[in-house]
Amino acid sequence: MLGTATSAGAVHDLKLFRQSGVRLPHDTALIGDAGDQGLWRSHGHAITTHKATRASPLSAEQRQENRVLAHARQGTLHAIRRTKIFRVLKGVYRHRRRRFALRVQLIAALCNLTRARPA
Repeated sequence: MLGTATSAGAVHDLKLFRQSGVRLPHDTALIGDAGDQGLWRSHGHAITTHKATRASPLSAEQRQENRVLAHARQGTLHAIRRTKIFRVLKGVYRHRRRRFALRVQLIAALCNLTRARPA
């Protein structure tokens, strides 16, 4: 994990990304899930999954693309799982809000250390 962003209260991931001010190089692919459909407005090289509706179900080709994206996002989801092992990040944080960002950064550093350690 290279960077973390927090906010006071519940904020959607996409809004938090825009508020954080993180700027990525334009040639970097940014892979999001189905909830991040407007991500391409902030980053021109964003890739999101296809969404099906009753009127237009997904074709076999679109389903295959969704599977490829899910496989690419799997490492990110495992990293999020490693952080949520710590009880502080599982539920609602009810302590001093100004220290929450520091605790998130410390937990991310611990997860990075355990991941970098040779087995």
